[in-house]
Amino acid sequence: MKRDMDLVREILKSINEHTHGFAPRNLEINGYTKEQIGYHCLLLHEAGLLEATESTTLSSSSPSAIPIRLTWHGHEFIDNAANEKVWGEAKGAIAKLGDVSFSVWASVLSELVKQNLGINS
Repeated sequence: MKRDMDLVREILKSINEHTHGFAPRNLEINGYTKEQIGYHCLLLHEAGLLEATESTTLSSSSPSAIPIRLTWHGHEFIDNAANEKVWGEAKGAIAKLGDVSFSVWASVLSELVKQNLGINS
């Protein structure tokens, strides 16, 4: 399964917007399967953006995790990625290259936020 940065963003937004510090019990994202969500939660856990519990079993069709909460780094990323304008600008810039690493996504988002604030780096 290929990493989907739109799904990454939606998972982090959903948890960030939840009333409590914990992730919703049954995290659902429109347009995505439980398998896709579970796999991306595992990736986010591995990247240090989520605390999660791995839930993969022998009968699982894909590796999976159940999200618990955002980490500091998860909050940092979604704070930069939540704005639709900034997200669209980042996607447009990155689309010129195709797939890039997560660190490039984070860097592009951070730079775009600074530009939108009028901060020169």
